[in-house]
Order: sequence, then structure tokens, then C-alpha cells
Amino acid sequence: MISWDLALALRDAGLRWSPRSGDRFRLLATGPAGDVYTVSDMTIEPHEFDTGVILGFNGTTEWALDSVALEDTLWHPLEDQLRDLLRGTFRSLEHAGDEFVVRTAVLGDERRFVATEPADAYARALLDLVTASADDGA
Repeated sequence: MISWDLALALRDAGLRWSPRSGDRFRLLATGPAGDVYTVSDMTIEPHEFDTGVILGFNGTTEWALDSVALEDTLWHPLEDQLRDLLRGTFRSLEHAGDEFVVRTAVLGDERRFVATEPADAYARALLDLVTASADDGA
């Protein structure tokens, strides 16, 4: 799972989340030390309203939490989700000693992103792509 800081940076750069079963998230109010929750059709289910998306905690009497607004959560995309979001820019993931290297190519410009965890390397590559896309749209 990617770090809190990278998840926050991706959100702040403009990455949007449409919750699906299996997605992981934390509550913004609890910060990086807070519990990690998993969206599940049985326990934590997204409900769409005109006012926004609410994550409903179904049948969870042990928690003092019935629901939480999507904007009060922080999505922690998984490796496969990050790779999918990189789409055609993704070239490879390599293991190099104690580090992982993700290579991408955007309009012929090849880049590499290094981290000690593969998910963080993917997240750094996606952050670069989202940031570049936002800069192009401005």
C-alpha cells in the first residue's frame, strides 16, 4: 500500500476516486496512523447521492461510525490500480537491489521512478503523470 504522503499528493494533484469493492482508504481526520478500511459490498459500501458519495458502514456495531463523506477519506490505490492508471505510459517495473524502478514514457520522454516499495514507485510515476497533465490543462 502506498504511503500516506503519496496518497495525499495524488489527491491534491487531482486524482479522483470512484470507490469500488476492494479499494483501501483511511479517514483524513485520523491521519497516517489511522486504521485502513477496505470497501466491501458487505461492510463498507459507496452510496451516491445528489450531494456526493457517502461510504456507508453496514452492520458495524463495534464502530461508532455509520458513514463518512468521500471528501473526508484518503484513497490508497493498490499496485494494480496504479499501473492501470498509468495506462500506455507504463513501460516496466524492475527490482534493482533494495529498490524498485518504474519506467514510463510520455511523448517520447522516458522517465524512471525509484522507491523501496513497488507501490510507491508506481505512485511516484502516476504523480508525475497527473501533475504533468494538470500543468498541460492550465
